[in-house]
Amino acid sequence: MPVDTTPRSTTWTYVDGEWISGNPPLIGPTSHAMWLGTTVFDGARWFDGIAPDLDLHCQRVNRSATAMGMKPVMAAEEIERLAWEGVKKFDGKTAIYIKPMYWAEHGSSFSVVAADPDSTRFALCLFEAAMHTAKPSSITVSPFRRPNPEVAMTGAKTGSLYPNSGRAIIEAKSRGFDNALMRDMNGNVAETASSNIFLVKDGVVMTPVPNGTFLAGITRSRVIGLLRAGGYEVRECTLTVQDFESADEIFTSGNYSKIVPVTRLDDKNFQEGPVGRKALELYMDWARAGAKAAA
Repeated sequence: MPVDTTPRSTTWTYVDGEWISGNPPLIGPTSHAMWLGTTVFDGARWFDGIAPDLDLHCQRVNRSATAMGMKPVMAAEEIERLAWEGVKKFDGKTAIYIKPMYWAEHGSSFSVVAADPDSTRFALCLFEAAMHTAKPSSITVSPFRRPNPEVAMTGAKTGSLYPNSGRAIIEAKSRGFDNALMRDMNGNVAETASSNIFLVKDGVVMTPVPNGTFLAGITRSRVIGLLRAGGYEVRECTLTVQDFESADEIFTSGNYSKIVPVTRLDDKNFQEGPVGRKALELYMDWARAGAKAAA
């Protein structure tokens, strides 16, 4: 029986100069992306009439394409313009995920394994996706690790990195947790399987220092800046699992759900803390103030 490819929510995709509803068949069996995994994407959010840091997400997808040996064929400003055009196709009630993406159709002339940059294609997909901001989460230390930049394309937001995250989440779910706390190859904490992570100890906010093994997210950077401006000391430093186990508070940041409190790490329970709540408040105040100023 054929697999149902109908999207699970209202979806619009811009490709080759037109908007198409549903899930258009874009990648064939001989496509380099299907065969050898040359795909990159980014993700922004639209909700309550705003799309925080949309410009930065559009810029990053072009950097990811370049890192993967592809040629960005759309200016970041044009991607942003198209995103706002696409938003108007929805009812304005449900939050939207905004996903610009590139992929390669062919291998290069010197090796089929490498992408031919001149075969790069672009699509912009928007679909309804409810926000889960501030919904408490439980995490467990994963047996799987984040790769070093010497062995994987960690400098790009590429689809090829996500099967590793997927297996970590599946393993965590099998043990009753929502997400996985992932370490780098040295055994230090990198992030969760799907978000950046913070701890609070004695009033000081700490988060793993970027070391090339994880994507230091746009929302992460925004939260760090807002907390510092709000008077908090924020340190980017090397952190162990034991540091998180002894924390007063843990929360995560990410584009998809923004700020999420962690209320359980393995067999230790945590209270939803004041710093995570303040981080969300500061973020939303900043996002709405920026939208109001642009209006």
